[in-house]
Formats: sequence, structure tokens, C-alpha cells
Amino acid sequence: MTNTKAPGQGGTNWTSLQAYTMAVLCLLVGLAAGYLIRGSNSSPAGVAVPPATSSLPPNVPGDGSTATVSPEQLKRMAETQAQPLLARLKAEPSNASLLAEIGNVYYDAQQYPDAVRYYGDALKVDPSNPNVRTDMATAYFYLGNADRALQEFDTTLKYSPRHAQTLFNIGMVKWQAKMDADGALAAWQKLLQTNPGYPERAKVEQLIGQVKQHQSIQPGTKTNKTAN
Repeated sequence: MTNTKAPGQGGTNWTSLQAYTMAVLCLLVGLAAGYLIRGSNSSPAGVAVPPATSSLPPNVPGDGSTATVSPEQLKRMAETQAQPLLARLKAEPSNASLLAEIGNVYYDAQQYPDAVRYYGDALKVDPSNPNVRTDMATAYFYLGNADRALQEFDTTLKYSPRHAQTLFNIGMVKWQAKMDADGALAAWQKLLQTNPGYPERAKVEQLIGQVKQHQSIQPGTKTNKTAN
């Protein structure tokens, strides 16, 4: 970051909004925690799935270089993988597990609108499935709809109040998208209280500790913090 200093001063005063924003960025970069966690079994628990990007860098055998996969290629890959599942769906249109599996195919290929569609159809058959609804909520988040994501997470908790992935993701969305430190802390503290054996406990505790450091910063006031 460029160090801009006024002549004769050691640094410039930041507004609390600038400091808060920088705190969010540092937290996310420092912990590589800008990702949400899958609810379904299509990815192992605790494995982060990246948000939508324009390319993915799979390794290319041989010279160690990398190649990119375009969004169009991802879409074709998803359609190819989904084809046999869609054929089965014609005979089993109310198979919630099959619908969720198709949703997973599109989710993994970052085709989030299609993922939302099939997750939604699965939930019409089995509305209490917390894993499918959590995956649908994360898809909404990656589509830029944080409010709908939080709405779906809240619905998940009505069916499964201790669902760990949902509680983790609520904290991430409230912190990352809403800059709601209190809401993030409440979700993560509930996660640790209701899931004492949570495998990513240390990561959550680190998130809580760093958010608490910046919890008192309120927009609209000046701080003595200098931009170094």
C-alpha cells in the first residue's frame, strides 16, 4: 500500500471507516478466510470452495506452467458431467438426492445460477436438509446476494440450530459482506459453544480474536491510527 504522508507529519489520520475496511481486508488476506464452507458431502468438511472467478489454474504436466479454464469451458464441463444425471432425473423428477447432486455439479463448476435452481428443486422435496440449503446459500453469496444467503442460512438453523457449516458461513457473510462484527462474533461463538469438537476450532478462535480487535471501530469518527 502506498504510504501517503502530509509534509512534516508522521502519517495521515484515518477515519474509522477506513480503518475498519482495512481491518476486514487484513483479516481476510491474513487468514485466507474469504471463502465459505460447503454444507454437502460433495466436498470434505472444512474444505473451502473458492468464489466465482474468471479462470482456474490447474497444473499442466511437463514444463510446470499453468493453463486457465475459461467460464465457457467450466460451463461445458458442468453440462457434460450433469448430462447422465439429468437423464436420470427425467425418470425420477422428485429425487431430492439426485437434484442436489446435479446442483453440486454446477456449484463445483462455479455455475451458481444453475446450482441454485437444482438446490431449490431439491429443497422443495426435502426442505429440512441443512447441507443442501447451506450450499444454496453459499451459491447466492457468490452471486453477490448476501441478504438472500443470510436468509437461507437462517432457515437452515430453524431445522438444524447447531449446523456448524451454516454458523461458520453466517459469521463470514456478516463480517465480509455486511461489516457486522457483532453478528459475526455471535455466529462464531455459537458455533464453538454448540460444536465443541469442531475440527476448525483454532481457525474460528483466530477469527474471533481478530474481529474483537476492531469491534469498537465505528464509522464516522476520527482515529489516531496512522497509515504506515
